Amino acid sequence: MSLDTTLRLLAKASGMTASDIAAAIPRAGAATVKAWMSGDRLPGKDQLSALARAFGVPAGALLSELATTLDPARTKGEHDLLAAYRELSTRQQGALLEVARSMASHRRRSR
Repeated sequence: MSLDTTLRLLAKASGMTASDIAAAIPRAGAATVKAWMSGDRLPGKDQLSALARAFGVPAGALLSELATTLDPARTKGEHDLLAAYRELSTRQQGALLEVARSMASHRRRSR
């Protein structure tokens, strides 16, 4: 899930508006928070920590999402696949990995 989607869901779940969130973030107005929530801008490190405190979630949850969003080595498809993988149960993840490894092995043999 993208950072902006995560922020929108946290805001909705907590019943907070962009103005409410901005009040908890140093040097961030409601327009800035709205830009974060729409994906137009990214919060800085200190702002991410403040966001995590405002929502009562671990900062790592927001930071890990940001890190994967900024990973230049991943394509959009890889981001989508990782997001889908994270939604699966442990058993489903194992099955998906088994299928992917089998497909990769088959492709290597057919070259």
